[in-house]
Amino acid sequence: MFVNVGHEHAVQSSRILSVSPATGAPIKRLIHAAEDKGTVIDATNGKRTRTVVVLDTGHVMLSSLTPTKLAERLNATIPRQTSENAL
Repeated sequence: MFVNVGHEHAVQSSRILSVSPATGAPIKRLIHAAEDKGTVIDATNGKRTRTVVVLDTGHVMLSSLTPTKLAERLNATIPRQTSENAL
């Protein structure tokens, strides 16, 4: 399943390792290191970066959505386990 990260950009939900706010020095260092390596995917369309998504491919995706909104969208794509299909 894919999750919309804003401005009609989508990423496969199974590839997402973490969703973090774009504040704080460690995250900013992560962004700068990814820029140096050429592994940044900017999905902000010129808007302010609010969320940083780290992918299992080593890419760092920047989104203008809030971390809460992105997490809600991500949770909506994950199938829920019910008592009927639990072992």
